[in-house]
Order: sequence, then C-alpha cells, then structure tokens
Amino acid sequence: MTVPEARRAEAEHQASGGPPFSMSEFTTAVERSQSYLLGIQEPGGYWIGELMVDATLVADTIAYHHWNGAVDAEWQRKAVNHILSLQLPDGGWNIYYGGPPEVNATIKAYLALKLAGLPPTDARLLRARAVALSLGGVPRMNTFSKLYLALLGLFPWEYVPTIPCEVLLIGKWFHVNFWEMSNWSRAMLVPLAIINHFKPTRRPDPNLTLDELYPEGYHERDLRLVRDPQWLTTRNCFLWLDKLHKFAELWAQAGIHPFRRRALKRAEAWMLERFEGSDGLAAIFPAMLNSLIALKALGYPADHPHVRRAEQQLKELEHETDEAVRIEPCFSPVWDTAIVAIALRQSGVPADHPRLAQAGAYLLSKEIRFRGDWQYKNPAAVEPSGWVFEHENKWNPDVDDTAMVLLALRLIPTGDPAARDAAFQRGLRWMLTFQCRDGGWAAFDKDCTKNILTKVPFADHNAMLDPECADITARILELLGLERFPLTHPQIERALEYLRQEQEADGSWYGRWGVNYIYGTWQGLRGLHALGLDMQQPWLLKARAWLESVQHKDGGWGERCDTYEDPVFKGRGPSTASQTAWAVMGLCTFGDPRRPSLLRGIEYLVRTQNPDGSWSEAETTGTGFPKVFYLKYDMYRNSWPLLALATYRKLLEARGQPVNGEDLSLPEALNAPRRGPARATPTGRASGG
Repeated sequence: MTVPEARRAEAEHQASGGPPFSMSEFTTAVERSQSYLLGIQEPGGYWIGELMVDATLVADTIAYHHWNGAVDAEWQRKAVNHILSLQLPDGGWNIYYGGPPEVNATIKAYLALKLAGLPPTDARLLRARAVALSLGGVPRMNTFSKLYLALLGLFPWEYVPTIPCEVLLIGKWFHVNFWEMSNWSRAMLVPLAIINHFKPTRRPDPNLTLDELYPEGYHERDLRLVRDPQWLTTRNCFLWLDKLHKFAELWAQAGIHPFRRRALKRAEAWMLERFEGSDGLAAIFPAMLNSLIALKALGYPADHPHVRRAEQQLKELEHETDEAVRIEPCFSPVWDTAIVAIALRQSGVPADHPRLAQAGAYLLSKEIRFRGDWQYKNPAAVEPSGWVFEHENKWNPDVDDTAMVLLALRLIPTGDPAARDAAFQRGLRWMLTFQCRDGGWAAFDKDCTKNILTKVPFADHNAMLDPECADITARILELLGLERFPLTHPQIERALEYLRQEQEADGSWYGRWGVNYIYGTWQGLRGLHALGLDMQQPWLLKARAWLESVQHKDGGWGERCDTYEDPVFKGRGPSTASQTAWAVMGLCTFGDPRRPSLLRGIEYLVRTQNPDGSWSEAETTGTGFPKVFYLKYDMYRNSWPLLALATYRKLLEARGQPVNGEDLSLPEALNAPRRGPARATPTGRASGG
C-alpha cells in the first residue's frame, strides 16, 4: 500500500465510522510485523534502514565533482533526476518532507543544476531563482554553504568567516577551546580549517556566477556578516576577532605566521589518525566530504591510499539506480538492530530464535573498547566501552546508542552469556560516567554546553554544542529502572530533577533526536514508568493529557519539523506510524488498556498496516540538527509500531486481559469502565504493575 492509498483508506475509515476489529486481528498484525522484520535481516545479523534526507547531499557532491574536475556524465544525469524529483511546486527545495522551501537547500540545488548544464532560462531554474531571492538569496546562506561556494570561486573568501586551525593548539585550560565543541562539529571543522588555509579555489566555468541570487544586486554590504545593533556584544567581539584572523591569514600566506605551520600539521595528523577504525572521518557525510577536499588541498595525489579510501567510503553512501542516485548521511546498523531486536523480543519472538542470536552476536562485536575522543571531556577512570550508530567509528561511541544496545542485550541471547554480561556491565559503567552537571545526559560528550561558542561566526549550523536532553536522559532512566536501580540512587535523583525542570508548561517534553514533542514526551513517560514511579502524579497526568490533546481524528499522531522553529505547531502534522507508536507507548505507561485514546491509537496501527506486515510513511520523523538537518529513518515506520503493539499486549497481560481469540473487541472496550489509579507505595513506586 502506498502512502496516498493509506491516506485514502484512513479517510474512508473515518467516513464509515470505522469497522470493529478483534484481538485476533491485533495478534495477526503483530505476527505479520514480526515476519516482515525477520525477513529483512541482513546476512551479518543486523538490520539497517535507509536514512533519507533532502537534496543537499547530492547537490554538494555534484559541486565537489566539478571542483575536482572529474564529472561522470551518466552519474550526474541521475543526480540531476534526484534533485529535480525533490523540487517543490513553487520551485524551491525543503529540508524535511512537507516543509517550506529553505534557502541553503534551494541555492545548493540551483547551483548543482547550473553546474550540470541546465540553461538559466530553464523553467525549473527560473522558479528556483525566484524562491531563492524571496528567501534572501546568497547573503542568507550559512557559513559552510558559503565556503563551498568560495571553493568554486562563487563567493569571496574575504567574507567567509575564518576557521583557524590554531584552535587545535589551545589547551583545555582556556575557557573556549577545541574540545568544548560538539563531537560532530570537531569532525567537520578540522578539515574545513585546512581548506580555509589553502583556499583551493577551482572555477570550472568562468562564465558561471550566482550574481542573479542577490536580491539587491551583488554588493559588499550583502556579503558582510550581520553585526548586533549593540556595540559591545559577544558576537561583535567574535566578528572583530575574525578580522584579526583575516589579517593573520595574510601573514600565513606569506609563510611567516608564528603558529600556522604547527597548527596545520596538528590538524592533518588529527584527521589522518581518525581515519583509522572508522568508515570515513566520524563516519558522517559532511566530515567525510570535507576531509577528501582537505586531502587534495594538502597535495595528496589522486592515487594516494588515503584519497582512494575517502572516495570509496563516500561512494558507499550512495544508492544508484538506472534513473537516479541518492546519498545517505551515514549508516545506522547498530541503532536499527538494537531497536528491532527489542521489538521482536518484546513481541514474543523466542529468546532462542536464531535471528536474535545473530543480532546479539553482531551487537556484541560492535562494542568499542577504545579510549576515544570522549576522554577529553570525560576523563573518568573507567574501562572504555560504548557503541556507535554506524558499523565502524571507534573514536566516537555515544551515550544514546549505548543505552539502546544495553536495552537490547538484556533481552536477546548470545553464544556466550558471560561475555554478554561482561559487556553489559562495562557499557553500563561507562554510560553512567557521562551524566552532566545538571543531571541529564547528552549524546556524545559530557557538559558540552558553553553557549559562548554559539556566537562564533562559523557556528550558524546550529550544532556547536551537545547539550543534555530529556529524551536521552529518559532512555537511560528506562534502562536503570529495568535494572532495578533504586529511586534513592544519587544519579537517578539528579536525573529525575532534571526531567522535572525540562517538562514544558503543557506537560510535554522537547525531543532533541526525534520529531519532536511526541518523541520527547513518549520517552520521558517510558523512562519514568520503568523506574516504577506512581504514574498518577499530576505532573505525569499532565503529560498524558497533552498527548491526548494532539491525537488526530483518525486515531493517530503526527508532528512535523516546524515545531523546532515554533512550538505553536507541536503535535500538528499528518499521522504517522512511528509517531503514533511513540504516543501509544506513552499512554501505555499509565496502566489503563481500556482508555479510549489508547484504543484508538492501537486501532490506527492495526488498520494502517500493509498486507506484508510493514507500514507506509513519508514524513520526516528524525532529527539531526534542529532547524538545519533532518532525517527520515526508514526503519522507524516498522520497528516502533511493533514495539508499541508489544507494549500494549504486555499491558493487557499485566491486567489479566485476554490476548488471543475473539474474547475482547477493542472498540467495544471504549465504553468499558476503567480501572482506578495505581496505589503509591512508601518507596514512591507504583504498585499494581
């Protein structure tokens, strides 16, 4: 069933009042989902879904090939097809499904099409030009986008904020230093600092310009970075510092900069060292592409092993068909495998199932027992451990993936239980050391929260910091609750206080790594429930009330990425399988299997399932950098719904409800009396399951 077909079916369902369904249909939905997921496991024992993104990655790659002077015409034809397939009716390009046109995405796509040979009079380019101008044109692009333009001679380096490689020489003793930047920013900025030094401009076509994308014509006033209206502000201080860097660049080009040679060597060594044990620098597209350009700027020949490997690793991110090519920002096998394994096991797939055993072996093989870059912010005397998102990325294990893997390892078998238990304990101890000062956990680093870094001129990609967040903190609490950590544990007490402080006035939680408040609220409730809290407390009931307030008439839930721009849109957007699953699991934490909102959510998931056991979903529900970069995790539409159905079935079992046969018709239960609230025990945990 395609997405339009699914939506038509939903509309017909609403118009007819919705046919009742039985628990046998519910059970069939679970079994079909299990069969589907088991059938798409990779030979290596892992699951992996495509990470679908906007047009910018393909557009950047076209620009790179023209800068590099090696364009494959057939590949470019397919890349152009992909970019044009994502053009909006008004002529622009967006950064998430259903979103409005965005200036960086629109101009990058426009440039790629011009480089590929589309004439300026092409109707598609004319529409794109009009949209780009309406969005502010080239002057409104972010620093990284302008730097790519400068490489092609389409923007003056003089007005690109300097990324000085001397930042690597600043010690941890200084308030603002290299290690205070987020993990992903470090990986992107080091090669960019090398590029910034050499400024390797290569103009493939001297007649090609972007002058038409300046709303008031090409003028110096539109090139300069905007200053704060107040004279003495942090941003203005950094802009003055950038002028000083520009002056120092003149000395560097003359070879007499006092620290530049040493800093360049340090940057090159840092980058090359992190190629090892990784599927490209940091295993993410921007850092990988930047590092390839940096290698060429440093003078590495085309046949050098580093260059060849970097090119091959970028190529592996591509999906090429006869008519199109699209590019993933990275791969997600560890993350996807952990979630699918949990869903399968919780839904009743036996612990000794060979597919789960393979998944367990894969996850165990991916433990990273190496003291990577996390040690600079977290020099705890703990045995190295942790897991990453990708297949190989040994320098950057992260807290969120580690927590999800540990949740999976609790449930799935391996050939060596002792090795599994040892890895679990190592990972748990390692993860606990990352708790931040205010009680929360972040993704990669500990206390990476110095806001002054957001004022740096090249920090407009909205990702300089790695602050703690409610969704990751709650996932760790879920794990600790399942491991029976007491509520009086000091780290749990601090984390609970953090979540109380982070809750919004309407009861919801912000979701940093999933879209958005539905994701954050579900994970918050799931984590708190696992700890055994009395879920009838007013602050938790407020969260339930918010979830129910944004349920759609079709029984589902949906939310778009515009909520990161303005929370007024929270909970609004077409219903999706993944977000409905999150909301359903959030409601399940209150222990009432007959609650109408929960039943309607379950009915939505059962009704919209495809015959093969999958679900269709076009919306973007994953977050990279809020307001800048989003992802559609293609595995989400199938893994989370199964976990939601499994969670509901466990709730039925805990309440003594039948889960097989025709004994309970869910729509009939809409009018059934609900159980009373759970009783609070002296420990603060709730009794009654």
